[in-house]
Amino acid sequence: MRIGELSARTGLSRDTIRFYEKVGLVEVRRLANGYRDFAPETAEWLAYVRTAQALGFSLAEIARHGAELREAPDSAGALSELFQEKIRIVDARMAELAALRAELTDRVGTGCPLRVT
Repeated sequence: MRIGELSARTGLSRDTIRFYEKVGLVEVRRLANGYRDFAPETAEWLAYVRTAQALGFSLAEIARHGAELREAPDSAGALSELFQEKIRIVDARMAELAALRAELTDRVGTGCPLRVT
């Protein structure tokens, strides 16, 4: 399918699809006239990419883990492991943000919020 049809099916702009191609998230073959020809399963893959992004995965993580998941004998198990790892990262980040919030709260009303307490 050509890029316009893929764009219409996925709701992604042509520029976004081209970017995904450039960074290696999407494979495409070129027709004799130079047009891009995407496999039908590309639309499903792009839906996966968008969902993974919404769950906090970076494009680099998606590219790296996408290949692993396709080759995994138990992709549901492998995906669950990725989710567990992402939860650990989110929990660590939440702890960092809670500590930062506490530090900022301690400095409110001190007269000089940048003074070491």
